[in-house]
Amino acid sequence: MDADVPAAVGRELDLLLRERVAGAAVLAGDFAADLAAPVATFTLDGGRRMRSRFLWWAMRACGGAAPETPAALRTAAALELIQTCALVHDDVMDGSPRRRGGPSFHAWLAARYPGAVSTGTAAAPFASSAAVLAGDLALAWADDIVAGTDFGGDSVRNGVLENWRAMRTEMVAGQYLDLHGQATGSRSAARAIRTACLKTALYSVARPLSLGAAVAGADPRTVLDLCAAGRYAGTAFQLRDDIEGVFGDPVLTGKPSGDDIRSGKLTYLVAIARARAESRCDRAALSVLEGAFGNADLTEERLLRVREVLTDTGALEAVEKRIGRLLAAGERRLSAAGLEPAPARRLRALLVAVTAPTSPAARPAPAAPGPVPVPPAAATANPVTQPHAPARRARPLGGPAPRRPTGTAADRSSR
Repeated sequence: MDADVPAAVGRELDLLLRERVAGAAVLAGDFAADLAAPVATFTLDGGRRMRSRFLWWAMRACGGAAPETPAALRTAAALELIQTCALVHDDVMDGSPRRRGGPSFHAWLAARYPGAVSTGTAAAPFASSAAVLAGDLALAWADDIVAGTDFGGDSVRNGVLENWRAMRTEMVAGQYLDLHGQATGSRSAARAIRTACLKTALYSVARPLSLGAAVAGADPRTVLDLCAAGRYAGTAFQLRDDIEGVFGDPVLTGKPSGDDIRSGKLTYLVAIARARAESRCDRAALSVLEGAFGNADLTEERLLRVREVLTDTGALEAVEKRIGRLLAAGERRLSAAGLEPAPARRLRALLVAVTAPTSPAARPAPAAPGPVPVPPAAATANPVTQPHAPARRARPLGGPAPRRPTGTAADRSSR
């Protein structure tokens, strides 16, 4: 398992999803062909299994071994389905036509049914409405898998379920703050960091680490240290994603460059650039940002000007430095956890890898010394609840076939 965690999780997913697709076919053929099988294929074929690897290596670093393997693999498989839910819903809300180098789920459905009429009283397009159901299905399957897993004892099971329940709510809260920031035109850097913590840091890093530690039956102090490390690294991960969203090469990132700017999505990078431009009374820079932010028709030429402003104001350098400080703080908390040495090294390598740039446009600046405040998280009273490339296979289940570039960070998304 240690030699290829993504492949092991992929095999577990394959078994679990075949059963569920077969069950869907009994209910209705169209449902199975248009939603169930495509959800399975999307989950099996996509992503780097990053969350699964965090869960696995946290479990191993906390002393988990053979007895915990089945529970860890099933929980990791459920995490991959949660990710499918998040991505499908996120693309519908953002109107994104692309995901992982290919069509997003709703775009695939729209192409499958080009003559479909709008549905419902709000005249929502069929493809978008059906994609929402696909995301719901992925979430239901994830919950079913966790509920049906034998964790070997009530205390371990309770720890896993506490983290699982908290993660789902945090994920929704983060997505809502993201939407709310776009709707209200928020410019707050603090709000951007809070959104990054809820939407990405907890969901993508801290909670998978917590789940792995819970599966291994780790003590509360170890879980707390892992969660703190995950919040630091997860926030750095989102800040890196903000940079990649503007400066990244679409061939490497798997999504169009500048989408966050065009959609008016609040990011820490843009918030810092705007604040610095205002403090310097740089009207030219402010004019560029105001004209680009939320402009769906933003051209590549104007996006290039936005990049220049983000660089010239020092915002890019400031965010790179904060990424470095967050990683250093995460390393300190990881070192305090008293983990098994060999798995802990793998965990450290993962935390660094997810924040590494894929584009040469921006190089990380050295970390500045000094303490960094812990990013805001959910309730901390109970420490238990603190917050890849998979093996390729034939695609007999049907559904969208994302054209992912190989050897890239195609799954580095805002999720």
